[in-house]
Amino acid sequence: MSLWVKLDLTPGSVSLQNPFFNIDDYLQVQLELFPPTGKYFNRSEVERIGFSLSNQTYKPPHEFGPYYFIASPYTFQAERGETSISSRQVIGIATGCTILVLLLVALAIYAIQQKKLAERAIGLSRPFASWAPSGNDSEGAPQLKGARWFSYDELKKCTGNFSERNEIGSGGYGKVYRGTLANGQVIAIKRAQHGSMQGGQEFKTEIELLSRVHHKNLVGLVGFCFEQGEQVLVYEYMPNGSLRENLSGKTSIYLDWKRRLRVALGSARGLAYLHELANPPIIHRDVKSTNILLDQNLTAKVGDFGLSKLVSDSSKGHVSTQVKGTLGYLDPEYYMTQQLTEKSDVYSFGVVMLELITAKQPIEKGKYVVREMRTAINKNDEEHYGLSNMIDPVIRNMPNLIGFTRFVDVAMQCVEEAAADRPTMSEVVKMLESILQNDGLETNSTSASSSITDFGTAIAASRHPYNKEALQRKEINDTHAFDYSGGYTLPTNVEPK
Repeated sequence: MSLWVKLDLTPGSVSLQNPFFNIDDYLQVQLELFPPTGKYFNRSEVERIGFSLSNQTYKPPHEFGPYYFIASPYTFQAERGETSISSRQVIGIATGCTILVLLLVALAIYAIQQKKLAERAIGLSRPFASWAPSGNDSEGAPQLKGARWFSYDELKKCTGNFSERNEIGSGGYGKVYRGTLANGQVIAIKRAQHGSMQGGQEFKTEIELLSRVHHKNLVGLVGFCFEQGEQVLVYEYMPNGSLRENLSGKTSIYLDWKRRLRVALGSARGLAYLHELANPPIIHRDVKSTNILLDQNLTAKVGDFGLSKLVSDSSKGHVSTQVKGTLGYLDPEYYMTQQLTEKSDVYSFGVVMLELITAKQPIEKGKYVVREMRTAINKNDEEHYGLSNMIDPVIRNMPNLIGFTRFVDVAMQCVEEAAADRPTMSEVVKMLESILQNDGLETNSTSASSSITDFGTAIAASRHPYNKEALQRKEINDTHAFDYSGGYTLPTNVEPK
């Protein structure tokens, strides 16, 4: 600008011409300056122009390389004792100025792109970053109904610095600890480990959903912490662990048939609430025995909402989504179509009902419990439906399995191949209530993590998830990793209820 003023240039005094890449791959542009008066620049004017353009303080970024001002030779003409500059010098001046302008523009574009990439990266790696606009996680934490924010130091204190003696479970997500708050409340603390299978989005999903839904058959979220790079969820403590642990004999709790009926009814009520009373409805997407927990009264509570999906009004009854869940409980129709519905939860719950009968995991030794049960059923056997060899020995020899055949019928309806043939969860609740009521049992009495497996993300699967080939591969790769929204490894001195 100072050069412009000193030479008294006008808009018509500047011309940019002939941009091209030279043999060294530099962008070269000709800049021509014309004197506002007379035909030539004198020597002092040329020297001023050359000095100004050769001594720019602008430093371009490394990606764009250096810039150069190349002055063309100028032949001075005698005029009143003064000399003028040549057209080549003018071209050189133009070249340098143009390169400088282009570099500035390119730098601005680069900076804008980098900012957008950074914002996108934050959104992916820290999906809850919008909760902390100040940059301090704790200060930006939302005030969610029924859930409070905990500082990391507070959780360290109540778990004895996350000591091993307070560890009650571990798995792909991280570890679960028992802790006691200053007010004496016992809590379960699920702390994510770096590189865990559950990412930030699942962490955020579980916080937001559990803070909105409240039901006696859903695990309660006490609070959360995301601070100092930690992802921690704080739940109500479930002293009697998961249904899977109790069925597998890892605890000293005796689950007789009546208690199993009440566990089934309680967890069914929790799922029915999610499907029909939550607004908008929620599909759990990972219903399994390790995600059904038992409190001190053996009341069943559904947990682990990390994979859950909201069903909006525009979803038309289903959500097209990446297939996630746990093999053995995974709805085959959802697996093959990638269309998630409430009936997908119904299928998974049906598998849990079969677990209550057999006490075995859905897939063992290459055999799938749904197929084995369907093949073995003999309705001419009015007592055990032909399933004597499959029934858990703990309950098989009981003198009277109340409503057993009707319970099997409900379970098999839930695991129908076609979603349209399955009942809703509210219908399942009514059928289970009927089984208990018809046999004189009180339906309202107290009764009685997630391992995320990704099965395809881009296109619908053409094969059935439980064909023989898939089951053999599952058996080879099977691991019994700890799963929780809050599963626990229980102490051995738990007394039977």
